[in-house]
Amino acid sequence: MTENIFDHRGGRIYFVGAGGCSMSGLALLLKQEGFQVSGSDRTRSHKTELLERQGIPVAIGHDAKNVHGADAIVYTAAVSPENPERAEARALGIPEIERCDLIGQLMLGSRFAVGVSGTHGKTTTTAMLAQVFLEAGADPTIHIGGELDFIGGSTRLGQGGDFLCEACEFNRSFLHFHPTVAIILNIDEDHLDCYRDIDDIESAFAQYAALVPDDGWVIAWGDDERARRVAENAACPCIPYGLGAHNRLRPEHLRYDEAGRAEFDAVLDGRTLGHFHLAVATEANMLDALAVIATAAVRGLPMDAVSRALASFQGAHRRFERTSVTDGVSVYTDYGHNPAEIKNAIKLATLQPHGKIWSVWQPHTYSRTKKLFDSFISTFDQADVLLITDICGARETDPGDISSQMLVEPIRARGVEVHLTPTFDDAEAYLRGHWQKGDLVITHGCGDIDLLNEQIALHGDTEDMRRA
Repeated sequence: MTENIFDHRGGRIYFVGAGGCSMSGLALLLKQEGFQVSGSDRTRSHKTELLERQGIPVAIGHDAKNVHGADAIVYTAAVSPENPERAEARALGIPEIERCDLIGQLMLGSRFAVGVSGTHGKTTTTAMLAQVFLEAGADPTIHIGGELDFIGGSTRLGQGGDFLCEACEFNRSFLHFHPTVAIILNIDEDHLDCYRDIDDIESAFAQYAALVPDDGWVIAWGDDERARRVAENAACPCIPYGLGAHNRLRPEHLRYDEAGRAEFDAVLDGRTLGHFHLAVATEANMLDALAVIATAAVRGLPMDAVSRALASFQGAHRRFERTSVTDGVSVYTDYGHNPAEIKNAIKLATLQPHGKIWSVWQPHTYSRTKKLFDSFISTFDQADVLLITDICGARETDPGDISSQMLVEPIRARGVEVHLTPTFDDAEAYLRGHWQKGDLVITHGCGDIDLLNEQIALHGDTEDMRRA
């Protein structure tokens, strides 16, 4: 039986891996809910420093004695049961709560609980939703797997009965949630370390949609055959959105400006909801905006406020975020780590003023690199130069049968200039030795590749640190 966090209200809750995007946000939410919160992480970061500024002590390094006195501990699926803090908690009989169970418990009972799922686009869409709900006068609780300047971080505790969060399919985490509205942005191959194949992934999304009550909604990209099938087979009503004529919500009079930003009328079942002009570029962001508009329509938010919010939405941190202009080179970072996400980021790069486009990719996990190997080979065709660092193993140990070096020749055979730069220092040195004023650099990955952006900004003639 899953431990209930609210049985320990006012007690001390200890977070193993408190510096993660999701975990740090949850730690702040629990503190606002009246819990005593502390935790640990492997390394110091701006997230651990933020927690400490908010009165949440964070130990650097995992040590068994850190959990002494805790009433419960929170951990993620990436933290092994052999972790010394988890092992000590079990030995002392301290209850453990997995991160996704905690999110589900916080979500339970919300009048309007939105879980944003999909292989990619979750953070951007949840951030869009957050800004839309707040500008439309709602008072939602928000949990985003990234940072949004509009809310000053990744979480917000609200009192209005709305709960907005990402619903990740990794390890079937989203099956622990309690959505009244399930958004399904897309269903692609990923996380093949915990799924058999794409059909297994679709089956998990179908189980997620089945969690929605009969009076709830499934909102899905109707041009994605798998997402649409899941939505249409759900027991509750659904709103498929997209470009195809079969969708209930469609963008009409759609056009893009010279920067790739969409302008359109959103039409639901033949009724025009409003006119929208986005501040973020590409079709992917336009589709995410449609999912947000459908959700706002179901919630009954005023469409003029929704339109204003989307027109001012600039994106979440680490989602095609400009981190500096160094030595005359615009440097961006993007969290995308599967082929579709990386391609979208490079497409965004092509819409910016640029000389050469430099991609610096940190492959994330051995299993993803191996199982999506063929797809990754064709991912960087629009980049002028690709630098590949060593694989970020994250939760995995090196199996010995996959490496970054193995990617170089197949990508080069497609006509892309590619170089192996194992460390961030190697990548920075190569960039500085070869880039020219006016070039554009974008780093890709959900590991710690953003540290490369930080060191580039620190070491050069940096003009600004503002988002493009």
